[in-house]
Amino acid sequence: MTAADLSRVDVPLADLIARVDALTAERRARMTAGLLAEDRHQCDPTDTLFATLPCPHPELCSTADDYPGFDAWITQQQNLNTAARRNQ
Repeated sequence: MTAADLSRVDVPLADLIARVDALTAERRARMTAGLLAEDRHQCDPTDTLFATLPCPHPELCSTADDYPGFDAWITQQQNLNTAARRNQ
């Protein structure tokens, strides 16, 4: 790489700081927008309606017989999770 090449990619510190500040502001704005969207979803009045959609067709829903051993496995995972949280 020559000095001419470096002069094309060299950026004054003030410009670099401005770019980093702009990227940081954009990241914060996107994070805020995402958190607000999640809050709106948590308060969604139609969530309960959505949750009841499979109920009119129970013959199409999975049962414990479809996944033998899953109940015991999920109970074990929940117990491990609870124990890990208590040890933190």
